[in-house]
Amino acid sequence: MVSRDFCVKCHFPLRVCVCDAISPVAAHTRVWVLQHPSEVEHGKNSARLLPLILDTARIFVGESEADFAQLRQQLEAENLAPVLVYPAVKGEVISPLTANSQQGSRVLLLLDGTWRKALKMYHLNPWLHALPKLSLTPDTPSAYRIRKASRSDSLSTLEAAACALSVLEPELDTSPLFRCFDAMISKRLDAMPEAVRKRYLADSESETDR
Repeated sequence: MVSRDFCVKCHFPLRVCVCDAISPVAAHTRVWVLQHPSEVEHGKNSARLLPLILDTARIFVGESEADFAQLRQQLEAENLAPVLVYPAVKGEVISPLTANSQQGSRVLLLLDGTWRKALKMYHLNPWLHALPKLSLTPDTPSAYRIRKASRSDSLSTLEAAACALSVLEPELDTSPLFRCFDAMISKRLDAMPEAVRKRYLADSESETDR
């Protein structure tokens, strides 16, 4: 049966199972992903790794404001302090000192989808506009070699979560997140036909040289 081809723990195909690369990270900050429906079954989606590593991670699937009504109700009911990870010039950049003082109630919100779909989600959810925003400026290009991005400063959802957690919790060791991410990429590349793999690697090298 087809189900036997998938790992019962990480739910990845057995040939690209990442269980041997999973190490828990005990973050105080909750990490909630607003995931576009098109990403749910996408084999190269990085957000699916987050709940495997972070027990504070949750994924909410949807696109419109109504789709995330339950999420908003929980934020209000528990008096949580959401911070949206989003590239906004005028957004509020949270300092580590401010973040640490409110660790217990802090919630990172990340939009998971292509840049075009994430932008659409942002516009369809006006309640996001008023949230404090954490704008990330990556020092190095994304390691997401198996997926193309329309922006040179784009990060995968997992990379964005790890970088944001490093800002909000400077003492937190986020390296297990990157190790699992690297394992997913390596195994996906190894599972590709050689010609396809070479094309992906060549494309990623040309991006790095820019």
